[in-house]
Amino acid sequence: MNKIILFSRPGLGLRQDEIREIFAALTESGFQWAVNDAFADEASSAAGVEIPHAKRYAAIDTRLADGAVMLSYGGDGTFLEAVRLTYGHGIPVLGINYGHLGFLANTPREGMQEVFALLHERKYRIQPRTMLRLEGGETIVDGHPYALNEFTIHRTEINMTYVDVFVDGEKLTTYRGDGVLLSTPTGSTAYALSVGGPIVAPMCECFVIAPIAPHNLTMRPMVIPDSSVVTFRVNSRAPYSSISLDNRSFDIPSGSELTVRKAEEPVFLVNLQNISFYDTLRNKMMWGLDSWESRK
Repeated sequence: MNKIILFSRPGLGLRQDEIREIFAALTESGFQWAVNDAFADEASSAAGVEIPHAKRYAAIDTRLADGAVMLSYGGDGTFLEAVRLTYGHGIPVLGINYGHLGFLANTPREGMQEVFALLHERKYRIQPRTMLRLEGGETIVDGHPYALNEFTIHRTEINMTYVDVFVDGEKLTTYRGDGVLLSTPTGSTAYALSVGGPIVAPMCECFVIAPIAPHNLTMRPMVIPDSSVVTFRVNSRAPYSSISLDNRSFDIPSGSELTVRKAEEPVFLVNLQNISFYDTLRNKMMWGLDSWESRK
């Protein structure tokens, strides 16, 4: 690993000194590096940092990907965009957190020099994470039918949506309510968590099916093997429902049938040795911290 590909989104609200610190750290890191055009433009306009053309990129190609790690600077939304850019190129992704909760982008932004030192010393692990692949709607989703966190179906109007769900060809149930989602273990701490799903360790080989605001209160999240092929048949009084793949959403007509399965390739995440999933979970969820202790 000898190259840093920096990805960030403009509009994060970074101060001039923060932008300058990012590029100063990159320059001093000893790595070759490149930055996406949109963030390079913001660095120039907001902080006067001029990035030469040779250190900019608009898309990932084989030359840029060779020997590279993607550094995602932002929150989990930025991280998901970084995954979309790198998927299929074998580039591991490391998230520097400038957002709020940060389960994916879980490395504090104050320690970039330490991050570069750990990368130089190879004190990290590369961890594969399961991706979802949507089938039957490739043209609807801009030709990128993949998700790291979850696939969802959601109503677009006040009426309930009805979704028949089949697992490996066998009918599971009809979900009536706001919708339903299928989550990877990585996504279990995202939308799935907010609808009452279980937290799943990222290396578990499973999916979570979870109803969204179900009309029948006996409906509960369900864990299934990630070898399963899950088919969704959407029915609604409204002419359209909404589907999402991570942070991208699209409308589909009522009556649509879509299938989701484990993608052929995983995505690769950089796991620094001093940060584990359980550390992140405990700190982000504030487990073990009583309210009276926080007032001391």
